Amino acid sequence: MSRICIITGKRPMRGSSITRKGLTKKSGGIGTHVVKVTTRRFRPNVQRVRVRLESGEVRRVWVSAKAIKAGKITKAA
Repeated sequence: MSRICIITGKRPMRGSSITRKGLTKKSGGIGTHVVKVTTRRFRPNVQRVRVRLESGEVRRVWVSAKAIKAGKITKAA
């Protein structure tokens, strides 16, 4: 199962890591140039927590730290 928050729907996203080379014009150089662009993943802070659902059932689910701090879930003892 992938790490997706059941409350907020947060999931890993794709982005880019851009490698630049050279001295900036502000610092007296001729400017920076893009050397390489590699893809990377931005992973959300999701944690596996025991949660009491509305039906009274206790399950372990992936929940983001933002949802836990906001009190959107009720933790089971």
